[in-house]
Amino acid sequence: MRDPEEITNIRIRPRAAEPVTLPIPVQTMDLVRRVATTRDMSAEELLKFYIGQGLRQDAARLFSERILETTAEVLARHIPSEEERSAILREIRGEAAA
Repeated sequence: MRDPEEITNIRIRPRAAEPVTLPIPVQTMDLVRRVATTRDMSAEELLKFYIGQGLRQDAARLFSERILETTAEVLARHIPSEEERSAILREIRGEAAA
């Protein structure tokens, strides 16, 4: 059994960072600061969180699109009917969305 101390000991590896200057509207930054306060975070931490969250969502979407494109290519090699391939892809998209 693992030692409870070992389980709760989080190791954060520092990653290389690049400073970025980005003009953000004053009202937006005011809102970011207010939201950050409610989350017990700095405005910088909250902005990094939002960027990371959005980036992960977009990366997942791009990955899904790539999988569907590859699936369509494989289906095209094995199923001559465009109508049948389209029906299969629609079903896959429907199942993935559910």
